[in-house]
Amino acid sequence: MQIEIIRSLKDAGKATGLAVVIDVFRAFTTEAYIFKNGAEKIIPILDLDEAYRLKKENPEYFLVGERGGIKPKGFDFGNGPSEVVDVDFTGKTIIHTTSNGTKGLINTSNAEIVLVGSFVIAGGIIKYIKNNNIQKVSLISTSHDTENDNEDILLAYYIRDILSDKKVDEAYIKSKLTATTAHQFLLNEAGVPQADIDLCLDFHRFDFIIKKVSDKEGFYLIKESL
Repeated sequence: MQIEIIRSLKDAGKATGLAVVIDVFRAFTTEAYIFKNGAEKIIPILDLDEAYRLKKENPEYFLVGERGGIKPKGFDFGNGPSEVVDVDFTGKTIIHTTSNGTKGLINTSNAEIVLVGSFVIAGGIIKYIKNNNIQKVSLISTSHDTENDNEDILLAYYIRDILSDKKVDEAYIKSKLTATTAHQFLLNEAGVPQADIDLCLDFHRFDFIIKKVSDKEGFYLIKESL
């Protein structure tokens, strides 16, 4: 199996085969909780104005997202898993716009299969790759911190090492995650609750994947059980 780690959003277009677009803190963790609570699909939107327009045309949709870690005006929920963990989204469509994760999904246009990545669904991602005998895997960080081992890169290492049958130390990884610049920014500057971080670091909580699906109108995300 060939496994490539891509550290920058601008290089996401180089990904081929199966791509995992990673956003640990917090977009793709939040999406996992939303799907667990019954959502039918999530529509990732890059532009804030486009998100408002889509909501106006479809008032039954939920607006979820952030800018600078903060919930935008008029949104139903911010980008934190603690805000959605107990919300019933059965059959609902979600509009999701974030600073980083959405860009990664848009930029990953050359991969045959695109999944989103976070620690809560890491087990499902690994199982999907193994079950389908995937031979080319690209693991893409969406973090602005492209020089250091940020939270997304730590998940990329984690997936790579398990797929390569290497031993991993989850306690050590969690300690590294709490030392990242994103962790410090979210807690100390954006005012994100500790509960968000705890939910992001609940390894293997869900046994499903989140997959990008394209149609004539664009693309959206669905949950696929394993």
